[in-house]
Formats: sequence, structure tokens, C-alpha cells
Amino acid sequence: MVTFSISPTPATATQSLCYLKAGNAPLLSLRNAPFQATTKLSTLAHSSSSSISFNPLRFSIKYKEIKKKSRGSGAVCSAAPLAPRNLQWISTISSVVLLLAKGTAIQKTFLVPLFALQAPASIISWMKSEYGLWAAFLALLIRLFFYIPGELELPFMALLLVIVAPYQVMSLRGTQQGAIISLAIAAYLAFQHFSRAGSLQKAFDQGSIIATTAIVCITAVSCLLLI
Repeated sequence: MVTFSISPTPATATQSLCYLKAGNAPLLSLRNAPFQATTKLSTLAHSSSSSISFNPLRFSIKYKEIKKKSRGSGAVCSAAPLAPRNLQWISTISSVVLLLAKGTAIQKTFLVPLFALQAPASIISWMKSEYGLWAAFLALLIRLFFYIPGELELPFMALLLVIVAPYQVMSLRGTQQGAIISLAIAAYLAFQHFSRAGSLQKAFDQGSIIATTAIVCITAVSCLLLI
């Protein structure tokens, strides 16, 4: 048992350290040794704080944790290009390119449900907001009084389809059922494109290379989203 007492006086501070046995018999007592006791205690405190601050075992554990975190972040960054959101953007851009591209004889109306199923959530939310309603209203007014070509009318049809689609239909987005429907549409469009092109070589000619690339991107993205 160790007891430490400090009794300040105007001149000096009286300090005593007593080590007692079980029978309360003092073994050692130091009185009027303020400097020695203070020096020993400060030395012990400094050594203990130094051992805690520069513990090599704790430093090695922290280094391993930082190394694991850095490895995990590298794996996430390498897999980012195949994220579902990026695949949806690729499919949307390919659908727009295929909608405006020439050199293909596919039935482009199938691009409307494909767009509704694979468009990113940000585009769908914008279409269902007040801005989408105003865009549909203005497009309807223009359609009533002016002639719009079929390629430019399909985006308006896609906008109306997304706005009036019930919840049960839009809930297919991001599910396995929706991915299967998208893959079926993409496969049918690819079959139409390559069969009506005549041959594989003609499908990659200068006039059809853009439409063929868009068809391949849509089909590949549908397969990846299903997996």
C-alpha cells in the first residue's frame, strides 16, 4: 500500500512517501524531500506518456488498418465504370444516338419502353416533376399546330409514357424482371438491325457503323444489368 501526501507551508511543501506491509508497518518514509519526489514522479509520468505515445505495436496496427482502407478504396474505384448508374447512362445515350441515327431499319418505337426501363433515376424524377409536365404540355401544343417528324416525336412519346405510367410499371426499374424485358427488347432490335442490313460486313459500313455501335452498346448494357 502506497500513500502520498502533500502539505503546503509558506516556506516549503512537506511530502511523504510511505510503503506499508500488510501489518501496517512502515518500511520507508521520506519527509522534506520535495525535489526528489517531484523529480521521480515527473520522470515516471514522462516515461509513461512517452511509452503510450510511441507504442510501436499500436503504430503497426494503425498502419495495417490504413493499408487495408487504401486497398479497399482502390478496388471500389476500379469497379466504378461498371456501376449500374454508369451503365444506365450508356444505355440512354446509345438510345438517343440510335433514335437519331440513319442507316438502320429497326422499329424505333421499341426504344421508348427501353428508355423508360433503363434511364437513370435523375432523368425519370425530372420527367415526373413539374418541369416534365410543362415540357410535355409545350410539346403537345407544338404537336397540335405543327408537323413533327417521327424521330423527333418519339422523345415526346417517351416523356408522356414516363409521366402517365402507373407505379406497378415503373417499379420494374432496377429489378430482374425489368432487366429481362430490356434484354428482350435489345435482342429484338439487334436481330432486326443485323438481319435487315443483309450481312455483318454491311452492318459495319460507313453509313451504318454508328447505329451498329449503338445497338451493340444497348445489348451489352442489358446483359450486364441482368447479371
